[in-house]
Amino acid sequence: MIAGVDEAGRGPLAGPVVAAAVILCGKEIRGLGDSKVLCASKRASLAARIRERCHVGIGIASVEEIDAINIFQATMLAMTRAVAAMCTEHGCEPLEVLVDGNRCPGNYRDEWRWPARAIVGGDASERCISAASIIAKEHRDALMRAAEEEHPGYGFAAHKGYGTPAHLAALRTQGPSPIHRRSFAPVAQISLF
Repeated sequence: MIAGVDEAGRGPLAGPVVAAAVILCGKEIRGLGDSKVLCASKRASLAARIRERCHVGIGIASVEEIDAINIFQATMLAMTRAVAAMCTEHGCEPLEVLVDGNRCPGNYRDEWRWPARAIVGGDASERCISAASIIAKEHRDALMRAAEEEHPGYGFAAHKGYGTPAHLAALRTQGPSPIHRRSFAPVAQISLF
């Protein structure tokens, strides 16, 4: 009953930050690893197996929350929501939560109630964190593909909100969309013009 937690979407200029919590259950899932080094098809296949076999929870902090409390605090909020969602949905309480990175949400969120340990590079070394990394990235990528349909012309489906040259060019010509993070410097600077 050890949960892994990781996030996706701290660095982009647009979209929410998404966290996932995963407790690995039953039969071993082969091929788990850091979501950033897996190809898209492998990640999608693993995500389907993780959702089928494991206890999973998703937590999201919105663009409005990111702008109000900053990206770090929003990440801690999303992680807290992910573990809480997993507990509620699956009726379980992890004995420990392994968090990718160097900080635990319990130091920043009053509602965090689980023993936790931060592990730098945990998405590559701890299987439960790897699984959480895959779920968080797949979920956020799906949200950004949907955002492309709602806010066309920015290329969200391709760059997922990261500050690529094409995205910055679209920002300059179209201005920020409702899902752009106005507290992030490139968006704030464009908003001034």
